Amino acid sequence: MSQQAAAQFDALAAMYEDMATWPFRRDMEIPNVLAVLGDLHNRDVLDFGCGNGMYARWMKQRGARRVVGYDLSEGMLDYARRQEAQQPLGIDYVSELGPACDGAFDLVLSVYVLPYATNADELFGMCAAMARALKPGGRLVTLPIHPDYVRQRDYYERYGFRMMPDGADIDGGKVRLELCKPPFDVSVTAYYWSKESLESAMHQAGLSPVQWVQHGLLGGDRHEAADRFMRAYWQRPHAAILHCCRN
Repeated sequence: MSQQAAAQFDALAAMYEDMATWPFRRDMEIPNVLAVLGDLHNRDVLDFGCGNGMYARWMKQRGARRVVGYDLSEGMLDYARRQEAQQPLGIDYVSELGPACDGAFDLVLSVYVLPYATNADELFGMCAAMARALKPGGRLVTLPIHPDYVRQRDYYERYGFRMMPDGADIDGGKVRLELCKPPFDVSVTAYYWSKESLESAMHQAGLSPVQWVQHGLLGGDRHEAADRFMRAYWQRPHAAILHCCRN
């Protein structure tokens, strides 16, 4: 991700904290990601594109031995560091990954980072950086835009956001993501990558096999009305969950 792309998130850290309570994240994304991560005890974890540190905190609280949060957005890192100062968990937040991080981690989590690769070289560069941080056999869990997301502008509006192509609907084309759940009214620019491009970049980076994880409706105290509300998202999620390992 370029510094210019990262800068659009500098003022959004508190909003992203609030978004953890939105149904599509609370009931779908977060429990599914945590299920894929599995047991974190005695694991060294890198949160690549950690944002406000939300997942980094959860992973540390779930038993990870070491957690490092990496991001290019100074606004996001400032928020994450303030949270760490208020509730110390022993998480390091950095804006650079030095040589000491090469091959240092059992697991890399990267949530909504690949959609901000502006071209194929950046996409490969992100995948290569994630792979480089992993120990041989280490795992990557990452969330790109789902290649089959619904292009209808208002399809996801009930879940608090709208998304649609911004120009030509092509591989590497711009996608406009509008967060529209009151009191929020924010627009960010992301980039669409096809299944073939995503898998190719990961394979070239030494990551395989690439597994596409099906979202599920998880949680013990679910209600039929809540399931009905989430069904349209469950059937056509806006993001995919990919899982692979370093060769």
